[in-house]
Amino acid sequence: MIAISTDRPAKLEESRKANDLGYKLYSDSSLAAARAFGIAFQLSDDDVRMYLDYGIDLEAASGQKHHQLPVPSVFLVDAGGRIRWVYSNPDYKIRPDHAAILEAARGLAKTTDN
Repeated sequence: MIAISTDRPAKLEESRKANDLGYKLYSDSSLAAARAFGIAFQLSDDDVRMYLDYGIDLEAASGQKHHQLPVPSVFLVDAGGRIRWVYSNPDYKIRPDHAAILEAARGLAKTTDN
């Protein structure tokens, strides 16, 4: 499993050192990957100010001034690099059920084993 973050590489290295992560963590601070997957969205100036009010400086975290974030998403990719299952929801509070992801992964494993 891998995770992609909008934080710049140096911030991710801090997280990796501070936590015992069981997965690889990659930086997409430019949001090039998020744009390519069609999951990047532009924040309004009011949203950027709101994040700052909460103590979240998006520019400091990403090292970028694009004021974009990715829609939280899960992609299951087969060995050939093809996306076989996607869950994406703009409401960051709604995440896919772990059982649904596992079921999709098992189904993908069955179709690629044959």
